[in-house]
Amino acid sequence: MASNNTLRSYSIIPCFIFVELVIMSGTVLLAYYMECTDLFSVHVQGFFCNDAELMKPYPGTEEFSFIPPLILYCVVAAAPTAIIFIGEVSMYVMKSTREALLAQEKTIVTGECCYLNPLIRRIIRFIGVFAFGLFATDIFVNAGQVVTGGLSPYFLSVCKPNYTGTECRYNHQFVVNGNICTGNPVVVENARRSFPSKDASLSVYSAVYLTMYITSTIKTKSSRLAKPVLCLGTLCSAFLAGLNRVSEYRNHCSDIVAGFILGSAVALFLGICVVNNFKGVHCAAVKQKPEDYRGLPLMTFPRVESPLETLSAQNHSASMTEVT
Repeated sequence: MASNNTLRSYSIIPCFIFVELVIMSGTVLLAYYMECTDLFSVHVQGFFCNDAELMKPYPGTEEFSFIPPLILYCVVAAAPTAIIFIGEVSMYVMKSTREALLAQEKTIVTGECCYLNPLIRRIIRFIGVFAFGLFATDIFVNAGQVVTGGLSPYFLSVCKPNYTGTECRYNHQFVVNGNICTGNPVVVENARRSFPSKDASLSVYSAVYLTMYITSTIKTKSSRLAKPVLCLGTLCSAFLAGLNRVSEYRNHCSDIVAGFILGSAVALFLGICVVNNFKGVHCAAVKQKPEDYRGLPLMTFPRVESPLETLSAQNHSASMTEVT
């Protein structure tokens, strides 16, 4: 039987199954079509044949990068998930936090048989929102790349236009027809997906989301430097991942900045507006027991003797003297 602090909810499970899972599935499906299929064609952008910003040497495929995409995406997805899970379990094991959690969020009951522990609910909430934001960031990045068709710094090295033709006869001639490339079509198409940078967006989204979780949820006074070092290390790693793309001539500085802004905006929106800046249990103040003031005077004033009382006291002392 449920206790007095149990909150019954008959809509949380149906909403999770028929609303949240549907939205999550649609987001993952859209990200898959934009990432792995040719359903959305990239915009063909014009260029100058002798543009120095597009003539950097070809750095090779993404697998030869100093930070390969497979490793980056695994770290971006796995590190926050593991830290959130370990953080929630560790904070729940502490007695004071467990009591505050049970007192505030209570136990969700679906019907009369199914009990949802607040710890499980918080883990699903934080990790689920993080996963949704990760796929949403990927969708925004792919949409920006498809719409703009931003050219990579090595675009002319892989495009290999005919510099002796009519389109590139003059040094400052702008080529409107972007389909004059003679290089590998697959490599050329990848070179048209530079703005914004996907690696920068995903890495900074993961870093900002994890930083907000650590600073807002984990409340401990045992170590003053553990949280700042962990947060700054995470943000620094995301920043270095973006700089690596510039140093390898895979993205422009503007692509990295746009990726940082996009990833940070998504993380801030989800952290502040969706999960309420992660606040709700560990930082909740314990309600103090109200004191009982019954039977006490509302206000105390000093006692002042009236002139009649003084005179009567003097007469009484004089009469006592005469008797003696």
